[in-house]
Parts: sequence; C-alpha cells; structure tokens
Amino acid sequence: MDAANLNQLKQFIDDCKSNPSILSDPSLSFFRDYLESLGCKLPPSAYKPGESPRNKSKSYVVDESDEDMEDMEDMEEERPQETADEEEESEIIESDIELEGETVEPDNDPPQKMGDASVEVTEENRDASQEAKAQAMEAISEGKLEEAIEHLTHAILLNPTSAIMYATRASVYIKMKKPNAAIRDANAALEINPDSAKGYKSLGMARAMLGQWGEAAKDLHLASKLDYDEEIGAILKKVEPNAHKIEEHRKRYERLRKEREDKKTECERQRRRAEAQAAYEKAKKQEQSSSSRRTGGMPGGFPGGMPGGFPGGMPGGFPGVLTVAVAVAVAVAVAVAVGRSGSGIGGGGGGGGSGKTLDPELMAAFKDPEVMAALQDVMKNPANFAKHQANPKVAPIIAKMMGKFSRPQ
Repeated sequence: MDAANLNQLKQFIDDCKSNPSILSDPSLSFFRDYLESLGCKLPPSAYKPGESPRNKSKSYVVDESDEDMEDMEDMEEERPQETADEEEESEIIESDIELEGETVEPDNDPPQKMGDASVEVTEENRDASQEAKAQAMEAISEGKLEEAIEHLTHAILLNPTSAIMYATRASVYIKMKKPNAAIRDANAALEINPDSAKGYKSLGMARAMLGQWGEAAKDLHLASKLDYDEEIGAILKKVEPNAHKIEEHRKRYERLRKEREDKKTECERQRRRAEAQAAYEKAKKQEQSSSSRRTGGMPGGFPGGMPGGFPGGMPGGFPGVLTVAVAVAVAVAVAVAVGRSGSGIGGGGGGGGSGKTLDPELMAAFKDPEVMAALQDVMKNPANFAKHQANPKVAPIIAKMMGKFSRPQ
C-alpha cells in the first residue's frame, strides 16, 4: 500500500473515532462486521436505530465424512474419562499422624560384646558371674551406668547362657538412651529364654524410644502376661494410644487404596464395554448403510435353494427381538453350511445359487468357536443377545446379519 492510501486510511480511522456514526452507513457494513469479528465493541451510534450488535465471526467448515465426525464425537466423550483416569493415577498422599511421647535418635555405636553360647559354664564361673552382677547393681544405684555396663559385660562373658544377664544389661542401655544396644541384648535374652518377661519388657521399652509404637505395644503386652509390674502398665498407657492411631491410619489408607483400585477396575470395565458397544453400533450403522444401497436378496443364496433371501421376500424385515432371532438362526445355518463345504456358500450347491461367496468377515467369524457358541445361545433365547452385546467378536456379526435381513426385500 502506497503512502497516499495509508494516509487516507489513517484519516478514515480518525474520522471514525471522532464520529462512530459513520459506521452506520450500509456501505460500510462489511468493515463494521470485520471489526466485530475481531471482538471489538462498537458504540450504539455505529448502528442504525433498531439495529443491535451482531457477532459476525465466521465459522470455517471443513468437509468431513459422517464416520470421521462420529470418531471426533467419540474422542470428545472419552476425554472426561481420560481426565478421570489421570486423576486416579495420582498417588494417595498420607497425612501425618499426631503422636504423643518422646523418642530418641537411634544409637549407632559398635555392637557390644556378647558371650559365646557354646562355652561350657562351670560353677566357678556362675558364682563369679553373680558377683559381677552384684557389683553392676551397686553401680546402677550410684548412677554409674558405664561402670554397670562393664560389670554386666564381664558377667555375660563368664556365663553367656544367662538370659537375665542380657536382660539386665538391656535395661541399663535403656537408662542410657541407647535403644539399639538394648534391643540386641533383649533379643539375646529371648533367644536363651523365650519366656523372659524382662527381655520383652526391655525390648518393648527400647522400641517405644525409637517410635516403633505398634511393635512396642505387642512386646509390652507379652511382658505383662508373663510378669506384670506397674512400670509396664505406665508405659503401655503412653504407647497404646499411639499404636491405635497408627493402626487406624493404616487401615484407613489401605481402604482408600482398595477403593481406588476397585474404581480403576470398574472404569476399565466400563471403558471396554463402551468400546465394544461403539464397535457394535459402528458395524451396525455401516451394515445398514450398505444394505440400503443394495437391492435384491442375499448374494449366493443358500445351498439347496433359497436364492436371494427368504421365500416370499419377508418384506419390511423383522423388528426387534424377531430380527435378532431370524438373523442368528440364519447365521447358524450358514455356519453349518460353511463347515460342510469348507468354502463359501452358493455356486453349485443347489438350485439358484448365484456363485458368489459369503462375506469373508462372516465366514471367518463362523469358524470361531466363541462366536458360534454365542450365536447358538442367542438362537435358543433371543433375549440372551443382551449379554453378548458387549462382546466385540459377537456383536458386529449379529449386527451385520440383522442388517442383511432387516432391509426391505
């Protein structure tokens, strides 16, 4: 565009700004429509009296086949389901549990010395072990826990078959807030004596210190059954509420996960059913469309006669269940004929065959045991068609047979 035309355009725009009524001139309606198609809001003076703003944005139509449009509609219908599936894929994030009670950091010291259980313990060693234990108890009473550990370790080395020595050292480690060391000694005590109440008590207390509330509650309950004391009861009052909260939390999220899995399974089942139904409807429409374009009877006829369909023409086809029944009965008869001849129907079988072969898709389907079993089921009771309607193998075949025999003859 040259400079002169640009200047004229600029002058016209300035005139429109100062006097929008210029646009009400019918000869400028094309320009006004263009402005509206861009989303512009024009003042009322740009229109003639009684005329209102219109949305002149043009829609551009692309020629598409009916089948393509149906596929697009199917895609639009599937999108909400896909969105729901994506939401289902998101992980369930567990909420935090408000627990009471203090815990300690795990101790990572090297494992303490353990006795050799294969060593034969003499009476002399037993006596010396008891003496070392007495010294340890005196050190405990004086608050000398490290010294008590040394005496108890000596006692264990002298008599490694004593569960009480391990359980006693475990209780000292608990006082020192070393739960992992206490757990090792408690387990050693329980290996020697599975009914050691002090072993279970020390194990439960150590696990509670680490925040292992459920395991701690189990160990303390066992200790209480073997030899109850007030200290066990006091600890259980602190441990059990946390253990219950954790168990309820676990059950709740297990239930949520199961519900999510069940929902996903149901969505997948519905999706497959919808796909099978869509395939059936599409095959039915295609067959009806092709049938409406064809004239005459069924190509090839039946062996032994019946060229071009049923005698008498059966005008108008069969409605509803009757159509299904007839279509399936014919399908089974054709299938039997296919099985006997080993090829297509027609030709020289018997009076009036046209020499053409049956639809290849039907021939292949009639050789499928699953399809034949379903057809025979529907033939016995046409109402059974409903339960096979979602089967992608069976539904299109029945639809095709219905199309062949429901059209005007």
